[in-house]
Amino acid sequence: MAMTGGGAGGGEGGTIPVLILKEGTSRTRGREALRLNITVAKAIADTIRTTLSPKGMQKMLVDPFGDVIITHDGATIMKEIEVEHPTAKMMVDLAKSQEQEAGDGTTTVVLLAGELLAKAEDLLDMGIHPTVIISGYRKAAERVKEFLKDISFEVAWDDRELLKKVAKIAMGSKSVAVAQDYLADLVVNAALQVVEERDGKRIVDLDNIKLEKKEGGSLFDTKLIKGIVIDKEVVHPRMPRRIENAKIALIESALEVKKPELSSKIRVTSPAQVKEFLDQEKQMLAEFVEKIAEAGANVVFCQKGIDDVAQHFLAKHGILAVRRVRKSDMEKLAKATGAKIVVNVKEIAEKDLGYADLVEERRVGEDKMVFVEGCKDPRAVSILIRGGEKQVIDEAERNLHDALSVVRNVIEDARIVVGAGAVWTDLVLKLRDYAVQLGGKEQNVVEKFAEAIESIPKTLIENAGHDPIVKLSELKKAHAEGKKEYGFNIYTGDVENMYEKDIIEPERVVRRAILSAAEFATTILKIDDIIAAAGKKFEPGKSKGEE
Repeated sequence: MAMTGGGAGGGEGGTIPVLILKEGTSRTRGREALRLNITVAKAIADTIRTTLSPKGMQKMLVDPFGDVIITHDGATIMKEIEVEHPTAKMMVDLAKSQEQEAGDGTTTVVLLAGELLAKAEDLLDMGIHPTVIISGYRKAAERVKEFLKDISFEVAWDDRELLKKVAKIAMGSKSVAVAQDYLADLVVNAALQVVEERDGKRIVDLDNIKLEKKEGGSLFDTKLIKGIVIDKEVVHPRMPRRIENAKIALIESALEVKKPELSSKIRVTSPAQVKEFLDQEKQMLAEFVEKIAEAGANVVFCQKGIDDVAQHFLAKHGILAVRRVRKSDMEKLAKATGAKIVVNVKEIAEKDLGYADLVEERRVGEDKMVFVEGCKDPRAVSILIRGGEKQVIDEAERNLHDALSVVRNVIEDARIVVGAGAVWTDLVLKLRDYAVQLGGKEQNVVEKFAEAIESIPKTLIENAGHDPIVKLSELKKAHAEGKKEYGFNIYTGDVENMYEKDIIEPERVVRRAILSAAEFATTILKIDDIIAAAGKKFEPGKSKGEE
């Protein structure tokens, strides 16, 4: 982009054009840039608006290879759609962040971010400066944190029935609803099994819960294994397929004779020398296996390869062995069985071994898998997901991850809120009271923030096929009377006590959604210049193929 500026020696009274930006670069400035970003955010929010709530619509996503995903999980939709505009990409990151931190509420956070920017556009039209809007939004977000402390309920973190209710809500809107009761039990048992105390806090590390998928059977064939499932088979046909009272060795290095690191030549003058080399190699491998057997191991999981000769010796000792196990699985095996991962086989000792009641190779569907079960007090467990077809088990995996995340939130925070629009309606009323205290332009800003919050129960009601004006009025009337447990029942259309109907969710999901959406909106409102490199010009209403 050429910009002109005065220059010495350029002729009498003349100016020399100064090239600041690379040729072909596009630039959008001021209010135009801001409105362009807001338009994109609103478009993304509108795309997933209809998916909110168990009665929401679904999206069919088709990737470039023709694979189909049918879902109304916000995280999946945001992850799978290919967006071009940088603001749209930021919204995809916003959904990912919500998924990582809270595990649920991805549709909510994107919808809320779009609404906050739509309301900001109204405020801009009223002549309010973006800095004032940013200040008001930040104040409102800070007050939301305080309001949620009053609105939320403190609960017992290890209440299995409550945790099960929370898990069922996370899965209730999805295609696994038919088996939600059964799956919720698995989720709660898995989460409680891996609870740890760190620095005086309860931690549920979801990396310690392995989700393994195998086609075949039904969702009711999904199993929780108090141990680890490895998607590998035993390496040698003569090895045992079942070991009870397993003493498990975890070996990081390969059970092979290392080749020289530098290329070298060896002059061989007779066939006997070749035999000597082979015998030497065989002897070294035999020693490796002997060390493992002496330590008392009867099961070996190796992160790298196992030489054919080593397999033969292991089979002769009656040791079950699995090779090329992923590093993440090795770490989970260590947490589940109590074994230490050994780097040097020569240093293996009995104290390094882990224990399990049973290690067995089983056929699951068309494949063989190795099950490590009956660990004494496993800090890592597995859920083997079964289903009739790929789409079913993929959706089941997403739902189980959501359910595990919300159960983790309740175990760690021990706070819940009432769903069905109840918590959002309470926040709207409290924010409006707070806005009156502020006065001036910031009052308008906080009132618009409250309107954006109100869009969540409004969308919930719309997606259930009811009149949002009538039902929102009923909701607000109930909450003005102090009935903070009252929400909108999407199945009956009534405004009633939803706490009694077990419609609850972790406080963290709502808090993170509001704070993240407010942070996103204030970031976008600060942008007054979009400079795009050549070939990266973004225009609202145009897709990549139309440019």
